Amino acid sequence: MPDIKENVPPKEPGSGSCEPETSEPTQEDENSSQDNASLLSVSDLTETINEVSKMSSEIGLNRDFHGEENLPSNSSEGKVKETMHNDFWDHLKEQLIATPPDFSCALELLKEIKEILLSLLLPRQNRLRSEIEEALDMELIKQEAEHGALDVPYLSKYILNMMTLLCAPVRDEAVQKLENITDPVRLLRGIFQVLGLMKMDMVNYTIQSLQPHLQEHSIQLQRAKFQEQLNKQPSLLDHTTKWLTQAAADLSTPPSAALDPPDSSNVAGPAPSEAASNSEPLSPTMVLSQGFLNLLLWDPENEEFPETLLMDRTRLQDLESQLHQLTILASVLLVASSFSGSVLFGSPQFVDKLKRITKSLMEEFKTRPEEAMKTVSEQVSQEIHQSLKTMGLAALSSENTSSLTGQLENIAKKENCVRSVIDQRIHLFLKCCLVLGVQRSLLDLPGGLTLIEAELAELGQKFVNLTHHNQQVFGPYYTEILKTLVSPAQALSAKVESL
Repeated sequence: MPDIKENVPPKEPGSGSCEPETSEPTQEDENSSQDNASLLSVSDLTETINEVSKMSSEIGLNRDFHGEENLPSNSSEGKVKETMHNDFWDHLKEQLIATPPDFSCALELLKEIKEILLSLLLPRQNRLRSEIEEALDMELIKQEAEHGALDVPYLSKYILNMMTLLCAPVRDEAVQKLENITDPVRLLRGIFQVLGLMKMDMVNYTIQSLQPHLQEHSIQLQRAKFQEQLNKQPSLLDHTTKWLTQAAADLSTPPSAALDPPDSSNVAGPAPSEAASNSEPLSPTMVLSQGFLNLLLWDPENEEFPETLLMDRTRLQDLESQLHQLTILASVLLVASSFSGSVLFGSPQFVDKLKRITKSLMEEFKTRPEEAMKTVSEQVSQEIHQSLKTMGLAALSSENTSSLTGQLENIAKKENCVRSVIDQRIHLFLKCCLVLGVQRSLLDLPGGLTLIEAELAELGQKFVNLTHHNQQVFGPYYTEILKTLVSPAQALSAKVESL
């Protein structure tokens, strides 16, 4: 029988048809024949480590992990499933209006409803389990259907009452709407849709409850798998050592003075945390933090990526892309605010509109930055002009308008002064997040970043979660490497595991 949840169906835990297809990793015994090999390629290492439960790793890394309720409606799989479901429900309707009615599919549906309701029970809910077993006795229901004595209204009311009892508060309204449906096919279809959501609610609740255990399991499993490969190839940490050595060298080299743009007083002056960082003695924490920051600037063509971060490389590239977008966004807002003043930028609606204008062209910026920024400059200039007019304020002069569009278009250049400073400030914010945490870092935002505070909080939390999980897995290896890079006097017996 086809999967019968409405339209684009909620994914069912444990149902092969609802889970995304993934390619199976190569089995361990295929690698065992390579024990005597002198080198393990990056692809081999990635493949081996990926054998560690990907779901467990994702749950351990992402505190907000949750199962998805729907397939994208515009996806090929979603469209195919929707077509199959519609065909099934049409077939069910034909069976029920036939003379005499055919209850074969309906009975199968009732059987599935019973199984789902039982799956939503907690182990201690024995009374409810017995009640459901008795009320939805499939043998008895089948006999009633064969003799034309099936009490459909009673069964529907019982199922809806049980759903009301078992569902999370967020599903109350959805269950109540089902009570007003009289058509049996529409009612069954609605019941299956809501039951699918209730099952996912239960899965997500279970995931959240077990997350500390899953996280610890993920850490131990990844470390054990990596150690297994390290035993085969002692040089497996060479790239990781080189990465941390470069981070220590970066901290030991006096930073070059960056010039602030002459007309961006909002950006001028380092944050207190930045000023203090230059005078601190070198420590394992600083080196590792610098190393993680360097990964956000990694040349994608450079294959000497740290072995301990291969599983996180795609995530780091996504974070680097998000950082780049925020740099452009903050630069646009900073330039625009210098021309339109505090009156317009005191309106959250106005700021949100400028954000939407800029974000909508981010994909185009990757391939055609000059064209994208030209479009942004025209739309932002027009929006400022219209907003000033609406508020009864003096419009920008032609000279200021020309200067505004020119400065916005210049953001397309990598060497643009505003863009360079904003980029440095965001990196500084992320560095503070690693040391102080996201919330404390938000209290001391570097100049020019206040308008993207929400976006920075999201970026910072993802970055902290990733680095924290990585340190928990590979902390012992980092500690041994850093012992050779940081003198005992500087380290003050600091342990990477305590970060």
